[in-house]
Order: sequence, then structure tokens, then C-alpha cells
Amino acid sequence: MIQILEAEVNLDYALGSHLHCLVAQVPVKVCATGHGFALRDREAQWRTVASVLELVARGERFQKLHFLAFPEVALPAARLDDALAIVGERFRPNTVTMFGLEHAPLGTYLDTLRRFGEDNRLAIPAVERDLAAGASADIPVNWCCVAVKEASGRLRVFFEAKSHPFHAEEFLDKSGDLYRGRHFWWFRATPAFFHFMVLVCFDYLYRDLYGSNIRTIVDHADRQYFAARRTLDALFVLQCNPKPEHRAYRDVLAGFYGEYLEDTPGVRDTITVFGNSSDESEIGEPCPGGFGVSSVVLGPRHRLAPVAAPEFSTDDFHGIPACRLRFGTATRLYYFNLPLHHELDPRTSHQPLKVHAVLRPEGGGWVPVAGAPIMTELSQRSGRR
Repeated sequence: MIQILEAEVNLDYALGSHLHCLVAQVPVKVCATGHGFALRDREAQWRTVASVLELVARGERFQKLHFLAFPEVALPAARLDDALAIVGERFRPNTVTMFGLEHAPLGTYLDTLRRFGEDNRLAIPAVERDLAAGASADIPVNWCCVAVKEASGRLRVFFEAKSHPFHAEEFLDKSGDLYRGRHFWWFRATPAFFHFMVLVCFDYLYRDLYGSNIRTIVDHADRQYFAARRTLDALFVLQCNPKPEHRAYRDVLAGFYGEYLEDTPGVRDTITVFGNSSDESEIGEPCPGGFGVSSVVLGPRHRLAPVAAPEFSTDDFHGIPACRLRFGTATRLYYFNLPLHHELDPRTSHQPLKVHAVLRPEGGGWVPVAGAPIMTELSQRSGRR
């Protein structure tokens, strides 16, 4: 069973102010190798990721950004230090950046945990036990990084491995199988009193005869609530998923927010953000009609007005007890605010979540989507600088 490890990070958010999130729905093109999946063109992938990092680092449009989410397997493993250098040296304090990393051998994963041992010391023993028990140091790991630039300017770096592979990551030859991660991080932001987690794709769904990942998260959140009135405020799911609207996601979301059999106060107001790769992505081969549809899901105590715009829409994901902001499938940057945590507005007309910007790629950079009314104010403000 997965273990939830807690980490306290120093994030100082202004009370009563919205938190802002940027989801980078960018292409991820991978192909199967003898050891997991590898990016088809690492340099092209790095240029895409770096263009988003540079855009945020310049701060022209994203002075208020708090969370930046890239998809699963988005960053070449060899470019980890380059990405962390941009985040650590040029990002504003109180910023959390999360990105999936290209598959790497278990030995490399352990070496990286040790290199950032001050933050990952609780995660190291489980990996060492697996290696001592006979796990191969060459088994591939699908992993992600969460880089937290604290209020003081200090950079904290955390890693976790995907706990269960999807069908294309499993092979008859055991030597080609993926490593199964042993932990998720629960981040306790102080003095902000904001709590969040990051998962990799299928980890949101996995269950077996003995339990499920999401049930473990709900139970942990409920214990936090009853012990210290802490709740899980945000759950980020990084994906490279050709079937983002599969019924399995709908079913888990319905159970997560439905409270059908018992009260679950620890996750009642959790904001779930799914950040997927775009429709230009490939897993071995093109998948027409797949990928994209990044989304934000809010519990039943929030409301979203019915909207059907070219770049996004709202719905209830076929009748679940929640509301969803559903984005499109193209390569885009989606910038929006999260609802104020621990606060409910009684006005029926109040919109707790607003889309602030949608950008598309052009000439190696990012420009506002033409004709999108939501971009007018942003473009004018940027032009007045």
C-alpha cells in the first residue's frame, strides 16, 4: 500500500487573495525502448518546456502565479538541473512548479533522491529496501518533480515515482516493467495553511483487492481534519493520457466528491486539477482524437455557470456531484485562479473560478489566442507596460 509522507514548506499567501495556476498542455511524444519510454526528440521537448519557464520567469503576465503544472514525462531527465536553475534563480517566491520526468533507471532515481536528500530523506529507505530485496537498478521509473520556491527564496525539490503503470507500460518480459513507487507527498504550506498533493496520471485511479490510492488519500485527509482541522485543498494530477475522459476517472471523481457512504470532510472542498498533454502527443504512435482535455473539478458546494466557448466549457462530467471546467485538446497554456479555500460565497451568481488567459504557441513563444474575449484585458494591461 502506498505511503503518504508529509513535508512542511514555507509558502506565504495573502489571506483573502486567489491562488493562480498555469497548466501547460504541451505535446509529449515518447516511444518504447528496452527500458521504459523515451522522448523522441529531447532537444525539441526541452525547447517547449523552456519556452514556458522563460515566459513565467519574465513575469510579464504571470506576476501572481502560484502553481505551474507540466504533463507527465514532459521534461528530459538530463535537463532536470537546467529546469531547476530557472525556477530557483528567476521564479518569484511562493511558486510551486511540478513536472513529469522522462523515464530513468531505478538507480538514477535513487541517486537523485540522495542528491536532494535534505528534502527526500523520508522517501529514500523504501527504495533502498526494494533494491536490497532484489529489484533491478535498471528497472525504469516514471517519476515527477515538485519544485517549491519558498517565501524566503529557498528552493525545495521533491520527487515521487508513479506507483502503478498503465497498460502500455507493462510488458510480458518482467525486465521491461516499471518500478512501482512507494510514496506520495502531502505538502503542508505554512503560514498559508494550504495543503496540496501531486500524483502522476494512473495513480489517481489505481485500486486492488486491498485498497486504493484515492481511498488512502481520503483517509489521510480525514485524519488531518479531525486532528488539526487541516484539509486537502488541492490535488494536482499530471497526465500523458490518451483517454482523459475514460469512465474510470468519472467513477473515482463521483466517489471522491459524493460522500455516498460517509462524511469525508478532509476532501470536501478539494480542488482537483488534471494537467494533460496536448493532442499532438504520441505514445509509440499517434493517437488521433486522444489527449488534451485538461480540467479543473470543484466539489458540490461550488457552482460554475454553463459555458460553451471555443477554448473551454463547463459541465458535471455526466452527472457526478461536482462541477468541471473542461479545456480543449490543442497545445495551450491555461491560466486561471483557484477558488478561495476555506470560503464559500452564498451568492448564486458568484463564479469561484475564472479563466484569466489562454495562450497558444507561435514562433517559439506564446501569444494570446486570437478572438478570445478573456484575453482582451490581459493584452491591454500587458501593452501598457
